[in-house]
Amino acid sequence: MSELNDPRVFFAAERTLLAWNRTSISLMAFGFVIERFGLFIHMLSPQKAESLQRGFSFWIGLFCILVGALTSVAAITQYRHVLRTLKPIEIPEGYQVNLGVFANTAVAALGVFLAVYLFAHWANL
Repeated sequence: MSELNDPRVFFAAERTLLAWNRTSISLMAFGFVIERFGLFIHMLSPQKAESLQRGFSFWIGLFCILVGALTSVAAITQYRHVLRTLKPIEIPEGYQVNLGVFANTAVAALGVFLAVYLFAHWANL
């Protein structure tokens, strides 16, 4: 339990949550770029046979996207844990503490949807 009785502790926790949000978005974007780059290389290859690079980049990209989604969920869990340790005086009155949680939840859901879409598209190739 925090003994500081200072709202800056809460704001630091919220900044940390949003930093993890940016990290998860970056991981998912990087994974998407890796996955699409493999498709690009596959399309440029002179022989349109089974390309090992396409499969490898697909799985690495999908892994990065899912790690990004899991990072977002882990950040929510950690933020909630920190909130439980704060006293009511450390949270400004009337402040919406769940906006960052909603943003991270949306990012996690979009990451999962993107992974499912890419997997379904890859299975149909």
